[in-house]
Amino acid sequence: MARATGLSPAAVSYALRGMQVSEETMQRVRAAAAELGYEADPIARALASGRTGMIGLLCGSLEDLWQQSLAVGISRGLREKDRYALILDAVGDPARERALAQQLRDQRVDGMIVQPLDPAAAFWPELCESVPVVAIGDSLAGTAGEVVFDNRRGVTLALEHLRGLGHRRVCVLTPTRASTPDRPADVHVTAEADRLGLDITVATAPHGLAAATRVAHRVLSDARPSAVFCFADSIAYGVYAAAAELGLSIPRDVSVMGYDDHPMSELLTPGLTTVDWDIDGIVRAAVRLVSAAADGSARRRRVVQQPTLRERGSVTGPPGG
Repeated sequence: MARATGLSPAAVSYALRGMQVSEETMQRVRAAAAELGYEADPIARALASGRTGMIGLLCGSLEDLWQQSLAVGISRGLREKDRYALILDAVGDPARERALAQQLRDQRVDGMIVQPLDPAAAFWPELCESVPVVAIGDSLAGTAGEVVFDNRRGVTLALEHLRGLGHRRVCVLTPTRASTPDRPADVHVTAEADRLGLDITVATAPHGLAAATRVAHRVLSDARPSAVFCFADSIAYGVYAAAAELGLSIPRDVSVMGYDDHPMSELLTPGLTTVDWDIDGIVRAAVRLVSAAADGSARRRRVVQQPTLRERGSVTGPPGG
């Protein structure tokens, strides 16, 4: 390969790995490799470079359709950078999250992207010392980078929208468990409700449709709120299902809001009003940050995603209002 391109073996090696060479050199080497039928031995390359080419992607719960979309986008983005995603699912369990994070570290991934269920867990700083970690959603101590959501702004957009339409009794459905009560969005929703004079109740609901529907059925059957604000569109889909079972109309009998603008949300009848976090921007930022960290960059970067309210037909004024 070096003889065919007129480059040194080191330059050829760097070009094949997409490192420390110009785009022109990289394209020349890859064109020569394709012409010669050359394929790098991944094991030999890992031994020589000390890198596996693998990036661990630890998802909080892949029952959340938005997280599924995020995983697909990150996997494709990493592949464009000649890296591969090793995707693991914590199934909403903080204890499983810790075990899987440590497993990824022990498998010597080059970096890790996490959507933490428990940002306050004590193991994160130690983990971040041994492998470059990029956090999505909530901030973690010691990360190489993070793509955090302005949850205060997102919660404020949603609650001010409901209050402006006349709602006062709102139920918030969150995937956060009682064992991890300090998630920023959950903290902000309580503070903002107090500021706006809203009477809120908070209930835990899983991302899975069947489980979310059971929780929503109970919420809508008891002292029914005038609006339900869900911290995931996947949970909001359960509210739609429960309302249909109970013969309730959205938004005439109850308004429903989501929090991540999954593509399916626009196709519902009525369309789901939700908070959009720009998933494509999150994917690009996370892939860029973890790639730089895996290549040895010591610079810590922080990207803050700003929300946009997507108004559709699932929210109106309260019944009788």
